[in-house]
Parts: sequence; structure tokens; C-alpha cells
Amino acid sequence: MPFTCSVCGKGFPQSFQLKVNQRVHTGEKLFTCSVCGKGFTQSSNLRRRQSIHTEKRPFTCTICGMRFIQSSDLLAHQSVHTGEKPFICSDCGKGFP
Repeated sequence: MPFTCSVCGKGFPQSFQLKVNQRVHTGEKLFTCSVCGKGFTQSSNLRRRQSIHTEKRPFTCTICGMRFIQSSDLLAHQSVHTGEKPFICSDCGKGFP
């Protein structure tokens, strides 16, 4: 990887990814929610936070009607209905949704 963090040694293919990683180490939060004042290291996290305040939830479960901010949240929720447990503990073998 051409961009390597001098603090943790992680490598990144693009310079902006390294900059985001460096903010984790410095605690720098460039993006602040205008509603609650919470700070974020990435603009995508700020956008997610702002959608919480506006209650904008464009992803709807076709089974129960529950609504979600992100498609990944809906996907994780759907295992409630299917009973699927794709995450298996390597120690005990128990599955989790």
C-alpha cells in the first residue's frame, strides 16, 4: 500500500483514507452535527447522524414495515425474520444474526 500510517502502521491505497485514519489517532473531528453538536471524523458519519434527527428512513422491511436509515441496517434486520445466523463464534460454534 502506498500510504502508510506512521502511528499504527496500517496501509491505505489512497491518501484520503490515510487522512481519515490519522484523525482517529488525533481525535480531530472536522464534521459537526448542527443539531446536536456531535463531531465526526468522516462526512458520511455526519450524514447518517443528520438523518437520525430528520427521521428520514428510506429503507423499509417488506415483512414488518420497520424502516431504516441505511440499507445495511435493513439487511441485518432481515435475519430476525429468516432466523439466519451467519456469524459463527470460532470458540463455541454458536451462531448470531
